[in-house]
Amino acid sequence: MFFKIIYKSLLLILTTLLASVSDVVSFGDIIYAINAGGEAHTDIFGIRYERDPLFGKIGTPSDYGKQLLIGRVPANDQILYQTERYHHSTFGYDIPINQDGDYILVLKFCEVYFNAPNMKVFDIVLNGDHTIVADLDIFDRVGRGVAHDEYISFNINNGRLYFNEEESDIRGGKIRVEFIKGYRDNPKVNAIYVMKGRIEDVPKLPPLSDTEEWKGEESEEKQSGSKSRRPSGPKTPDPYSVDDSSLMLPVFIAIGAFLPLLFCLCKL
Repeated sequence: MFFKIIYKSLLLILTTLLASVSDVVSFGDIIYAINAGGEAHTDIFGIRYERDPLFGKIGTPSDYGKQLLIGRVPANDQILYQTERYHHSTFGYDIPINQDGDYILVLKFCEVYFNAPNMKVFDIVLNGDHTIVADLDIFDRVGRGVAHDEYISFNINNGRLYFNEEESDIRGGKIRVEFIKGYRDNPKVNAIYVMKGRIEDVPKLPPLSDTEEWKGEESEEKQSGSKSRRPSGPKTPDPYSVDDSSLMLPVFIAIGAFLPLLFCLCKL
């Protein structure tokens, strides 16, 4: 009986491990993955993120996010959202792609500094021609300290990149993803990977929890409330702003009427 229980337990563990391996294998081929601003890391899905290749080259690496517990991700993978790279101007990463096919670009973000929307907003451009994300405001999407991923589908065929109904040339066997400097703070990214496959094959973040949704609704309510505060009706005139000359007019008229009378009295 004892050995039977041990056997069943081992069988269950083996089945779970095989299921996990099959899940990883069922993903498309990972052709590029980096942990922006951080060291190499392997996530729970078996995706190996290399050390940021821009160390010492461009931008600023930061681990400021290590002060926070990041929502929507397990403890083991929080490092992917706690480290980041930002720059005071536009910057980007070159991604080698040598085969035709369907690809998914996954961009990972987390707002770890600002506590309000409209503080950090930027665009993301692929291959120099395609705006794949416009006006990204991470806090507005999910709040502070919460993971957010962007999933971008594109196709490579005969040396050309196709995104939606747009296309562009691939030069030197590489495509480039750029984070565009705008008017609201600096562009940033926490992690990147490119997978050959379909969007259905990509592991997704879990839905926002009630607490995280509440944070987003609260920030949206504050923002809409501040925008809706407008004066009701026309502006009331300032009674002290009336022209002084209009107040003196009756005095001038009285003096003008009194002077002829005074002149006549003096002649008598």
